[in-house]
Amino acid sequence: MINQKAINELRSILPAAEVKINAPLHEHTYTRMGGKADVLVFPKTIEDARAAVEYAYHSSYPLTILGKGSNVIIQDGGIRGIVLNLSSLDHIHESDKKVIAQSGARIIDASEFALDQKLTGLEFACGIPGSVGGAVYMNAGAYGGEIADCLESVLAVTKEGKLISLTADQLDLSYRHSNVEENGLLVLEATFQLKDGHYDEIKAIMDDLTEKRETKQPLEYPSCGSVFKRPPGLFAGKLIQDSELQGTRIGGAEVSKKHAGFIVNIDNATATDYLNVIHHVQQTVKDKFGVDLEREVRVIGEPPEA
Repeated sequence: MINQKAINELRSILPAAEVKINAPLHEHTYTRMGGKADVLVFPKTIEDARAAVEYAYHSSYPLTILGKGSNVIIQDGGIRGIVLNLSSLDHIHESDKKVIAQSGARIIDASEFALDQKLTGLEFACGIPGSVGGAVYMNAGAYGGEIADCLESVLAVTKEGKLISLTADQLDLSYRHSNVEENGLLVLEATFQLKDGHYDEIKAIMDDLTEKRETKQPLEYPSCGSVFKRPPGLFAGKLIQDSELQGTRIGGAEVSKKHAGFIVNIDNATATDYLNVIHHVQQTVKDKFGVDLEREVRVIGEPPEA
């Protein structure tokens, strides 16, 4: 736990930031699950975020980053130390055919902003939930496109609190992967290099992708999106479907009947329910097809006390 002295120091260092104590986290995730944070901080500026990272490093308090909470499961025991919620860092602007977005902005909003600027290249992201920072972190993608296709550079902060600029090549982007976490970095801003396009053509592509998403995905329920990475040459959803797992339910969590790659919170599921369904799916697919399904979703925080 963080003592009152540290909380006062944080508030002194970050006078404009919102600092919450023993804060519920379920309301900050797409799954609507998760325990409490010892301290939840909402920085209002990039400098606030940098200073918070620097403070956590020098004070030795654990630091966890939370964007829009779309591709993450927060365990029921909550998160110790400091949780940095970047959702207030949401500014987006354009310069010389580049869209520059702060990490807390929704990647969907960056895609729609590009449309308004008649710039093409971010259409694939029009239905991806989550933040720009999270999208870079996992090289998010959909419908044949991914962040690596258009990312030029990022502004990041090191674990010691130093701001640095990195090119996309320096992030080692691959399928649902970057080196952001392993290098102890926090992305604060991303620059996307796009191309001139025609508004009507860009919008038609985005409308088509949105229709596909709404038709095929269980958007009526809270979820973390696609739970598993695509195995080489295979599709996780198809393996789960062929294992007859759709509709499998533990507690309030269920393998979606609409899309087998999704696990949905249909009735006040706990994170433990959700993780138990994940483990059951992994074991069943392994037993039936000999394929190890790797999670795409991040799991953070502490399990509940026994």
